[in-house]
Amino acid sequence: MTQSVVVQVGQCGNQVGCRFWDLALREHAAVNKKGMYDEALSSFFRNVDTRSGDNGPDIYKGKICSLKARALLIDMEEGVVNEILQGPLRDVFDSKQLITDVSGSGNNWAVGHKIYGCQYRENIVEKLRKTAEHCDSLQCFFIIHSMGGGTGSGLGTFVLNLLEEEFPEVYRFVTSVYPSGEDDVITSPYNSVLAMKELNEHADCVLPIENESLFEIVNKIHQMINSGKLGSTVKQNSLVTSSAGSAKTQVKPFDAMNNIVANLLLNLTSSARFEGSLNMDLNEISMNLVPFPRLHYLVSSLTPLYTLADVNVPSRRLDQMFSDAFSRDHQLIQADPKHSLYLACALLVRGNVQVSDLRRNIERLKPSLQFVSWNQEGWKTGLCSVPPVGHSHSLLALANNTCVKPTFIELKDRFMKLYKKKAHLHHYLQIDGMEQSCFSEAVSSLSDLIEEYNELDATKGGPRVDPSRLKIAV
Repeated sequence: MTQSVVVQVGQCGNQVGCRFWDLALREHAAVNKKGMYDEALSSFFRNVDTRSGDNGPDIYKGKICSLKARALLIDMEEGVVNEILQGPLRDVFDSKQLITDVSGSGNNWAVGHKIYGCQYRENIVEKLRKTAEHCDSLQCFFIIHSMGGGTGSGLGTFVLNLLEEEFPEVYRFVTSVYPSGEDDVITSPYNSVLAMKELNEHADCVLPIENESLFEIVNKIHQMINSGKLGSTVKQNSLVTSSAGSAKTQVKPFDAMNNIVANLLLNLTSSARFEGSLNMDLNEISMNLVPFPRLHYLVSSLTPLYTLADVNVPSRRLDQMFSDAFSRDHQLIQADPKHSLYLACALLVRGNVQVSDLRRNIERLKPSLQFVSWNQEGWKTGLCSVPPVGHSHSLLALANNTCVKPTFIELKDRFMKLYKKKAHLHHYLQIDGMEQSCFSEAVSSLSDLIEEYNELDATKGGPRVDPSRLKIAV
């Protein structure tokens, strides 16, 4: 069994990470009735003998003693991490795996990347190595961060670079939360584009998520509940739009949105944590879905949406669940994959679903989806037998699809509006090591990425041409 480490950076990264660990513990508790430390738990948790203090040895078999998350928590403000340490999950995190400061990054990528990056480099490397030492077979790092602020975007991408330097063979999955156009951080377009250059160059897979999409999904669920369409019985063991039945007691405005991202990560890692008839290894996602190194942005959709609601609803028909995964309403970015070009697609199904159900639905959906001519059979499937808590089945679709392009174009446009006026630029240029060329190189990197998607889109709808065969003389 392989292990993965979660690195959560900044306010958003730590809030989402906290929800992930909470929900993961509840998933394992629902399956692991005897309280034994097993391979499923070892993928994301250590079992530490704390009887002689926090520095006790790891216990690899037998009863659960004290579970510690394979995680590193980083934030340049103390607030969120302190809140976690005073909350119900305080014992899940090793106190030696926290890095905090007090002054924050002031919504400035350069402060996070250049100042705090240099200042905390050795500390971060040491803690990453320590976490890796506790793994028998480290397979993957998950970074959770936001793109709009200073710490998440700047220090988050600095950590990504460090991971490539220190652990070049370990996969780097990045969950990046993109700001909306109405974001209250004026400099978020600068931060996002500067961070994008780092993601282009150093990540194996990026799961972009837009705040706007999360907000719309939560609103739709609330509208359905209020209109009575989903019934009115509130679940006590709700997973997403409230914290009922979870370790959290006080509900905050972003809880519902953070829970959706946490559920994405739960489904993504389910095959690594539980058994299934068709398990999908995390490295297989990158291997099968990323045909070109820079085009590693995977559009995700969770379905059924009702698994995200806090109401008792009859399960969606299985076939409807597959249809929903490709509809605009279920995407975690503002995109419509059905009318764009697929490079490849992965379906990660959980629950009592048969391989024949998967095959039947893929055959049914194929005619309505457009794949690149050279990868018409670009499907990767995974079946995990353990469903999310309180549900019979769920589906996570990951699409390498040109529908991500409008998100990048809009981001570039917002960047250029500021950059043409040189607005707020002096805040960045006064930081040591930050020059105007950093901005021009970052927007050039984003433009090149958009152009790569344009070139693929230009092939859409053209006749499918089979490659010519070598003629063999008779």
